[in-house]
Amino acid sequence: MSAPLEKLLRDARVDLVLSRIENDPSIINEVIEHLESDIRSIKFNSINVLGEIGQKSAEAVPKLIKCLKDEDWSIRRETARSLGKIGGVAENAIPEISDLLKDNEEMIRKEAAIALGKIGSPTEDSLRALIYSLKDNSEIVRTEVAEALGEIGPSAYESIPDLMNSVRDVSWTVRTASAKSISKIGKGAIKAIPTLIDALGDKDWRVRSRVVSTLAQIGEEAIPNLLSIINHKDPKVRCGVIEALGEIKKADPKIIQELALLLKDKKEKVRGKAADSLRLIGKESVPALTEAIGKVKRKMKRIIISAIGGIGPDAKEAIPILSDVFGFKRMDLESRRKKIYNRAINKALFPVLAYITSLNVRFSSPVRVEIVRALGNIGKDSELAILILEYALVDLKHTVRREAALSLGKLGSSATSAIPSLIMALEDINSDVRWRASEALGIIGVSNEEIISRLNNLIHDKCDYVCESAINAIDNLTE
Repeated sequence: MSAPLEKLLRDARVDLVLSRIENDPSIINEVIEHLESDIRSIKFNSINVLGEIGQKSAEAVPKLIKCLKDEDWSIRRETARSLGKIGGVAENAIPEISDLLKDNEEMIRKEAAIALGKIGSPTEDSLRALIYSLKDNSEIVRTEVAEALGEIGPSAYESIPDLMNSVRDVSWTVRTASAKSISKIGKGAIKAIPTLIDALGDKDWRVRSRVVSTLAQIGEEAIPNLLSIINHKDPKVRCGVIEALGEIKKADPKIIQELALLLKDKKEKVRGKAADSLRLIGKESVPALTEAIGKVKRKMKRIIISAIGGIGPDAKEAIPILSDVFGFKRMDLESRRKKIYNRAINKALFPVLAYITSLNVRFSSPVRVEIVRALGNIGKDSELAILILEYALVDLKHTVRREAALSLGKLGSSATSAIPSLIMALEDINSDVRWRASEALGIIGVSNEEIISRLNNLIHDKCDYVCESAINAIDNLTE
C-alpha cells in the first residue's frame, strides 16, 4: 500500500510526489490544499513541488501569494522561488513578490529578484522596486536584480540609466550582470554606449569581456564611439575596442585601416587582437594583412599569417604573397624533387642536401610552418599553393615538411598533382613526416600500384603510429 500524500510531503519525498503527479495530474489539487497545512514541512514541500511542476501549478498562484506573507522566512523564500519557476502564469503575484525586495532576509530579496525576472511582464511598481534594489546593501541581491532586469528585456527600458550606473558598481559580478542586461534590454542601449566604453578599462577582465560582448551586440551604432578611442593610452581599452570591432564584423575600410595600424602597436597583446579582429572581418581585410607582413617582425609575421589562414578559402588572394615570403621559386621545384629522390636512396646524404636547399630560405622555420598551415586552409584548387607545399616537403626543418604533408591532406582531391612528392616523403628520415604523408595519400584518394606498394613498405615502420597511418591509408584506397 502506497504512503499517504501527507506523509510523503512531511518526509520531503518530493521525488515520489512528482512521480505520482506524472501518473495522475489530479494530485496537484491535493498538493494545493496542503498549502494551508499548519505543519511547516508539509507546507514547505508542497510549495517546492508546485514550483517543480511549473506552469501546471497555475491554479495554485492565489494560495501561493498568501504564502508570501508567511511569518516563516523560509516559507516566504521558497514561495518566491516557486512562483519564479511557475513563470508568466504567476504574473498576478508580481506586486507581492515586489514587496519582498524590502524583506530583511537577504536570500528572500535575492529569490524575489530572480522570480520577477523569470515571470516578466513587470508593472510600473515592480520595475521601480527592481531599479531601487540596484542599490541594495547585498552584492548578491544587486547582481540578481541586474540579471532580472535583463531577463525582463525591452519592457525594462527605463532601467537603462540605472544599469549604466551599476556598470561602475564596486562588485565585479554586479558590473558584469549590468553590462549583460543592457544588451539584453536592447532598445535604448545606444544611450549606454559612452558608459560601456568607459567600462572597457575596468580592472576585472570578466567585466571587460562582458562589456565587449554588449558593445558587439549593440552593433554598428557603437562603431563611431569605438573608433574615437581606438588609440587610447590604456592597452586594456585598446584591446577591448579592437575585440568589439572584430565581433561586430563590419567590413568598413576605416575600421580595417585602423586595425591594420595597430598591427604595429608597441604592446604584443594589442597586435595579436588586431590580427584576430581582421581575421573575423574576413575577406576584405586580406589586403591589409598581406601588406603588413613585410612591415612587422618575425613573431608578428606568424600571427598575421595565422590570421590569413583563419579566414579560409576567401583569403586565396594572399597565396602569391605567401609564396614570396616562403621563398618559393617554381624553377627550383624539379631540382628539389631530384634531391628528395637522392635522399630516399641515401638518407645519410639528406642533411647536406637539406642545408643546400635551405640557403635561399628568407625566413625562420616558425614563419614557414605558419605559411604551410595557412595554405592548407586557403589553397584549395590553387596550383601555386600545391607547388609551394611540394616545395616545403624538402625543407630543412622536419616541422615544415610535416605541416606541408598535413596541409596537402587537408586540400584533399585538389592536391592530386602532389602525389609524386608525397610518395617521396614516405621515405623521409623523420617519422612525423612519414606519418602525415601516408595520411595525406589516404585522404587524397588516388590509388595505384606504386602508392599501395610504398604504403605497404611502411606497415613495418619502426614507429607504431606510422604503421597505423599506412594501414588506414591502404584501407581507404582499396575500399
